[in-house]
Amino acid sequence: MIFGASYEPLFHIGPVPVYDHVVAQWLVMIILAVVCILATRNMQVVPRGLQNFFEWIVEWCYNFFGGALGNEHAAKRYTPLLATFFLFILTSNYFGLIPGAGTIHGFVPPTSDWNITATLATIVFFAVIIVGFREQGSHYLAHFVSPYWPFLPMNILEQFARPLSLTLRLFGNIFGHEMIVAFLVLMAPFLVPMPLQALGVLTGLIQALVFTILATSYLADVVGEGH
Repeated sequence: MIFGASYEPLFHIGPVPVYDHVVAQWLVMIILAVVCILATRNMQVVPRGLQNFFEWIVEWCYNFFGGALGNEHAAKRYTPLLATFFLFILTSNYFGLIPGAGTIHGFVPPTSDWNITATLATIVFFAVIIVGFREQGSHYLAHFVSPYWPFLPMNILEQFARPLSLTLRLFGNIFGHEMIVAFLVLMAPFLVPMPLQALGVLTGLIQALVFTILATSYLADVVGEGH
């Protein structure tokens, strides 16, 4: 493993190599899509089963992210994006908890590869800029010279530091957990890794929340200034 990806690709699509973490990302997307389809294919006025569970998730996301964003207008617009981040990262993190996943191609946590976390962070970076212009128009540019013009270089540096921080925090925690568990499996394959795997359940949830909460705070900054 190097930076969360295997040295050799699993296969090629034309000249493009496809690695473990990419296949895992596709599997996460398929799992989420199938579950969402099953939960919404036969909607009932009185929800039950999978529909009831997903309605609870949606309601929690709107309450949680809507409260952080500060107003109902922003909640309706941007909660779907933030909820997608949370569910994708959470499901990706939990891929590494599948028994024997480290030995199965395509079952590594996608978030243990910095390419995936950097892509997620880049989406947040551009989303903040787009939302800033959408909510504030040209007044958004004033943010870069706040509170005074000499702060322009620092404000620009801050914008680029945010995705770097998001990338390394998520990648470092998930990749580090995977490496520790893999090492301990070699040392004591039946006893030692079990508590760490249990801890991984909590770690996966916390890291999904941390990434999404930070993304929410960045959006709240530009939404709050516009309202």
